[in-house]
Amino acid sequence: MVGTDDTRLVFLRGNSASGKSSVAAGIRDRFGRGLALVGQDNLRRIVLRERDRPGAANIGLIDLTARYALDAGYHVVVEGILYSDHYGDMLAELRAAHRGPTHAYYLHVPFQQTLARHATKPTASEVSEPQLREWYRELDLLPGGTETVIGAGSTLEETVDRIMLDTGLTDLPALDRCPLHR
Repeated sequence: MVGTDDTRLVFLRGNSASGKSSVAAGIRDRFGRGLALVGQDNLRRIVLRERDRPGAANIGLIDLTARYALDAGYHVVVEGILYSDHYGDMLAELRAAHRGPTHAYYLHVPFQQTLARHATKPTASEVSEPQLREWYRELDLLPGGTETVIGAGSTLEETVDRIMLDTGLTDLPALDRCPLHR
């Protein structure tokens, strides 16, 4: 088992340019200290410089990082594309092991809107439309109906509000320092 009855675990998944990182940052900004962001892009692309494939090392690193933060008393948001066939087993095991409430969200943005959003990113020139089309998976939901789908019509603020309310983070205090060193 991992975390406590009071820690919150949030999965935030969706295709490229669906707003996952912005929503995760908005949740952390709104909550304050005591909420860890476990970003797939950071661990996979920056820390390991690894391609996204089944069985890749970043899958275990995401799991270990989330578990460590939960055991340290942090609430955790795991965010990324996190394809269900690559990451589904790990996410299911993490959900099952977490003592506290776990909430999962899938940000659904149609492909044409994904293209438009991607064009506004600083890295837009690094990824072509054919690459985006190859990566795009329509409603790549986890098995078991565990995810709440949030459509493209939900604004950033509305999405952050909803997740804060659903998870109970609005009612919990931020931490002034690391939970292990109270």
